[in-house]
This record gives sequence, structure tokens and C-alpha cells, in this order.
Amino acid sequence: MLWGALALLCAGVLMVGGAGWWTVAHYTGRVHRVPHAFPADVPAGEQPAAGRNGQNFLLVGVDSRSALPTTGTGAEAPSWRPGAQRSDTMMLVHLPADHSKGYVVSLPRDSWVQVPGHGKAKLNAAFSWGGPPLLIESVQRLTRVRVDHLAVIDWSGFRKLTDAVGGVELAVGDGAPERMNGEQALAYVRERHRLARGDLDRTHRQQNFLRAVLSKTLSGDRLRHPTQAKRLLDTLTESVSVDDRLSDGDLRALLWDARNIRPADLRFLNAPVARTGTIKGQSVVLLDGRDSAALWKALRGGTMDRYVAGHPGDRLGPVVR
Repeated sequence: MLWGALALLCAGVLMVGGAGWWTVAHYTGRVHRVPHAFPADVPAGEQPAAGRNGQNFLLVGVDSRSALPTTGTGAEAPSWRPGAQRSDTMMLVHLPADHSKGYVVSLPRDSWVQVPGHGKAKLNAAFSWGGPPLLIESVQRLTRVRVDHLAVIDWSGFRKLTDAVGGVELAVGDGAPERMNGEQALAYVRERHRLARGDLDRTHRQQNFLRAVLSKTLSGDRLRHPTQAKRLLDTLTESVSVDDRLSDGDLRALLWDARNIRPADLRFLNAPVARTGTIKGQSVVLLDGRDSAALWKALRGGTMDRYVAGHPGDRLGPVVR
């Protein structure tokens, strides 16, 4: 969902008629920053090396139980408090240096991993226990992929952003696509109990949502209409937060460089899974060590094009009626 948000912002600032560079500066300047998002106490020797041929972004959707918004400039509650939020959606996005494509790798929230200072646990517990720094450290230790930047959106922002684009059409099972508003789309991407493969199929639904919202926005006239584009961009900046290392200049450069990426240029993958199971009374996802290692190596080395050519993605399973 967050890569979609960044792509919408990219398209919007370039299409709003007549506003030019002022619009770019205005909206990138309004994006909320998460302070101290990166782990500060990791020894230099344990930090992943800088990636080759591009940048890596960690995109996070949080299931805040707050009745108030927690991300974006419209936040009325803290973006993280111990035990109050978990990361319901986690995606590593690799953008090659030539910005010709984007690679989106979903990390199942129930992945059973090492969380520094807490032993083995579900990956989504890291955000609950230690906010963005502990989640980033956990992902980096799992993958040895350096996270260059972070973006976060909560349930409230997800609903508002979906409604701002006029809703999306998503297929449930083998049925015809259904038009969903923000509340309905949120239920769609969060469902796992009625899906044949639980958390694994939920990541596919999240990816399907990204495709739908990108296709609708970038192929329509919504962003070419100044009033509608302004409403969308206002909603976006009210809803999404990014790390404080991503300066306004960095964000403008990123959006400009990625301006030609379209939904067809995005490749969606899941972290390779060995099996699911139960540990300490919890339903967990056990990642495939060997196959995952190949994926992490491709992310680190900037060779995702070769990896994708040899590893076609799996497909969304059926809905359990």
C-alpha cells in the first residue's frame, strides 16, 4: 500500500496542471517525518553493507488500535507506543538505479524470526516492542539487506487514501471484481482466516490492492483534474509518514526519477516459505532458508532482474467459504 502511495504522489505532483515546481516543493515539504526511525545502537561491523545498483525501502502498514490517526501530518496520536501497534503489512521495495522497474517483496507478518533482545518471535512483534528501529533492525538481521528508507501508514490513512481515489475494484475468489471503499478494502487486505493459505494469501491480497489503486490512478483522469489531484495529494500527505533521513530534496529526486514507473513495471514477490506451523501456541510462517538466501542476495547485489527471471511468483489461493 505504501509504494502505491509514493507512486501516487510522484504522478500527482507531475500532473497537477499549472503548478509546476512549486507543487513539488509544497507537497514533499508537507510529508511527515518519523524521528529516530533507524536503530542507533547497532555496532558498525553488524550493519549491512550498502546495497548495489539501487535503494531499498521498507514499507509498513500498522494496525494501530488508536481511534485517532497515528501517521502523516494529520496524526493526532503517537505513531508508536509500546504494545499499541503492530506491523500488519511489511514490504521491501527495491528500486534499481536506472528506475526502470520496482520490485516489491512481501514479508509475512507471522514470519518466525530473531528479534534482537527478544529471541525468536513473529516479525510483526518487533514494531510492537520497539517501533521502527527494532523492526528495521530485525529485517536487516534477517535479510542482511540495508534498509535505506522507511514509509508508514495506519488503518485510518489506508481508508482515507482508498476513498480519495474513489475506491478500487478487487476480485474476491473467482467472482467478478467488486467496487470497495476504504473500509471494505481494509477488510479485504487484512483477511486471513478465510483464505486457504492464511497469511501467505493475505500478502497477495495486499499486492492486488497495490496493482488496483495504481492502475486506476495512473490510467485515469483523476490526477489531471487540479481539484481532484489536490484532494488526493492532501489526503496522501495527511496519511503517510517517512523517515527523517529522507529529505525534501531526496524525496523530490526519488519522485522525479521514478516518474515513468507504471504498474506493469512492478514485480511482486513473497519471501520464500518452507511451511506454516504452530510455535508456543502461535500460528507462524517458517521461511525457506536456502531460497530466501538467494532472494536476499539478489536484493543486496542489485540483481533482481535475474532472480525474477528464474523464480516466477506463486499465485493467490482460493477463499475458504
